Amino acid sequence: MDSISTSYADALFSATYQQQEQLDNLAEGALSGGIDLYTNGDYEGAIREFKRAIALSPISSNSVDASSYTAMAYLQLNETEKAVAAYKESIRLDPTRDDIRITLGNLYFSLERYAEAEKQYEAAVHTNPSAENHFALGQAYLNTDALSKAQAQFNEVRRLTPEKPNGAYGLGLVYSKEGRYEEAIREFEEAIRLDKDFHDAYAEIGYAQADLGQKDEALEMLEFLMHNDVALAYTLSLYIYRVDPPNFTVAYCTEGFGANSAKTPVSYLDAYLATPDASKTYTMKISFDKQMDRASVENRANWQISRAAGSGPGEAYNFGLPIPSTEIRIASIPDSIYYDSESWTASVKFTVRQNASANGTIDPSHIQFQFKGKDLYGLSMDTDGDQYSYFSGIA
Repeated sequence: MDSISTSYADALFSATYQQQEQLDNLAEGALSGGIDLYTNGDYEGAIREFKRAIALSPISSNSVDASSYTAMAYLQLNETEKAVAAYKESIRLDPTRDDIRITLGNLYFSLERYAEAEKQYEAAVHTNPSAENHFALGQAYLNTDALSKAQAQFNEVRRLTPEKPNGAYGLGLVYSKEGRYEEAIREFEEAIRLDKDFHDAYAEIGYAQADLGQKDEALEMLEFLMHNDVALAYTLSLYIYRVDPPNFTVAYCTEGFGANSAKTPVSYLDAYLATPDASKTYTMKISFDKQMDRASVENRANWQISRAAGSGPGEAYNFGLPIPSTEIRIASIPDSIYYDSESWTASVKFTVRQNASANGTIDPSHIQFQFKGKDLYGLSMDTDGDQYSYFSGIA
């Protein structure tokens, strides 16, 4: 190539370079202007500027950032699919940007598109196997119940950053989900040892204690969080309430049934019952300590009315003495039940019927009412608080 041709080529390259540099500067200006508009809440104007930045310099780093900002603006406008497309374009322009893959993965996860989220997290780990990316992938596996994969990711987090709490915390989450609550608590305690201000780990200990039925310990953790992280304390309080088995709290009969003791003549309960074969309907009001499932409470088959058979002093029907032939029986299943969801109270109706000789007897204080249904969250009754008799109270 002669000197003239060389000089021409150099000049052409220089002009092209200068032109591209000018375009890059214009793109940078458009990107900056778009960010200003985004900050001021003009998301549509910001999108126009971001798109202009991409058009001016489609192969520069500005285009990658502009595409990412475009996605953020679309999210502010609730145009989710356009945001997804913008993030994908940003990744296409620079596949090595693991931070954008993580952001897109988070968006997919919020949309419950878990398989797509996992692909982005996995790609981020492949591009940059940092502890943070492994942790994000572990969280994804955790939420899709791929627990062995999640455990592997959190073990890697622990290996990469043994001085930080995230590995132990992640493993604790896995063990909790597997129902290995005691092991989970040990991992959360290890996370706290590494970072005493890691309040999420305290909350998780509270959840595990509640799942173990250690209500007092969970309430102590709740008290701690009330002074350190009110938001976490509120969430924990809801969880303790949800997983705590329901109990009876108050029980009483509106007509006074139950106050009389062994061998009480049926006619003493009500003058009307002095007539042979007469009957009277009573209502037992029973309140619960949490919201119950209406269908379960109003299902007659979930209730049982019986003679108490306790083994403690005086707990058995008729105080354990022989039952006279005049003794009447109450039907084992109530006549009907109505559940008041505002007061968490069941109105249990049952019938007392006089015998044909009008000399029936009964021990109202040892008539036992028991419920074997479920609360609003599907939990069965606590066996220490699912029955009531006037003599023994709630047991």
